[in-house]
Amino acid sequence: MAVGIDGRGPLSILPVRDRRDLKGFIGVTREVYRDDPLWVQPLTFERLDHLNAKKNPFMRSIEAAYWTAFRGPRPVGRIGAQVNQAHLARYADATGHFGFFECLDDPDAARLLTETAEVWLRAKGMRRAVGPLSPSINDEAGLLVEGFSTPPYVMMPHGRPCYDRLLQDLGYAKEKDLIAYAFDATVPWPAPGLALYERLKAMPGIAFRHLDMKRYKAEIHLICDIFNDAWAENWGFIPFGEAEAQYLAASIRPIVASDMFAIGELNGEPVAMTVVLPNLNEAIRGLDGRLLPFGWAKFLWRLKVAGVKSMRMPLMGVRRHLQNTRAGAALALGVIEKVRVSAVRRGIERGELSWILEDNPRIQGLIETVGGRPYKTYRIYAKPLL
Repeated sequence: MAVGIDGRGPLSILPVRDRRDLKGFIGVTREVYRDDPLWVQPLTFERLDHLNAKKNPFMRSIEAAYWTAFRGPRPVGRIGAQVNQAHLARYADATGHFGFFECLDDPDAARLLTETAEVWLRAKGMRRAVGPLSPSINDEAGLLVEGFSTPPYVMMPHGRPCYDRLLQDLGYAKEKDLIAYAFDATVPWPAPGLALYERLKAMPGIAFRHLDMKRYKAEIHLICDIFNDAWAENWGFIPFGEAEAQYLAASIRPIVASDMFAIGELNGEPVAMTVVLPNLNEAIRGLDGRLLPFGWAKFLWRLKVAGVKSMRMPLMGVRRHLQNTRAGAALALGVIEKVRVSAVRRGIERGELSWILEDNPRIQGLIETVGGRPYKTYRIYAKPLL
């Protein structure tokens, strides 16, 4: 549907109706980041599977729609809109979500994209739009507003500096900031953090272990259970369901090993966990989202032979009854240190811990105590749907 025209060509927007449209929607980022050497195009087949309700159980639990904007034949932006029943059941706030927002510095295109998503959300009874969540708080969340000088880590968004202005001009305001921390995996912790850890880890009943790969599904279930309890009172939290946990387990199994997970125990009870993932963006960079015909060889060589040099820690948590206690601090530090030591043995040099809520000073302080430094900020926006 054509809706406007200027010197750059007619502006139009089309809904995603089939697999071909979805491939085009995924490929919009090739155009948006054409001049950005830091951009890493995700693997098309992985994104297709992730957004496929037949394969991803989360997609069966939401209503979603996607659109691509064009100037003439050229794609210039995209957006998605979601109604998450789990969110509505938990918060009863008539809030819908938008996600997957990408756009050239084209205010008219940005307006067309957001207004299209807003109309769809209003028709579903939503009174507020929050995002970007792509497609949920447990996937890629936020819009990069600080830290454009480095490539994105695996399962984290990138962005263009103009996005913040485009959204603010359309009535979107900051709802919450998410902070990513960088750390040098090869450098021992600063003296204060190391001294604190040495004191705390000697507490009776505390032990740490890696994942038992022979019980892989049960262990992933345990990790998600700890996460669901640890994060239950955090802003925007939505728990992992059992089907989602097992989808996650299957998705990451080809790229993980036992020592990429740590479980902390207190008197034999698992009460803390952390997970690290190899930064696959290192391995797929330059492949333009394609593994065929020759991408597979490059990907496998980079991953298995050369080895990636960075990792991301997407999950870490301590059960709520131990938060704000000495034992809880010991467990949090311990699971981080256990995976760090293992990662260094694998040749990892650096990493990212992401993300942390801007108003979680307890965890921010703990991370900074052991040498993490805030280096990227991702913003969640909100807008009333009047």
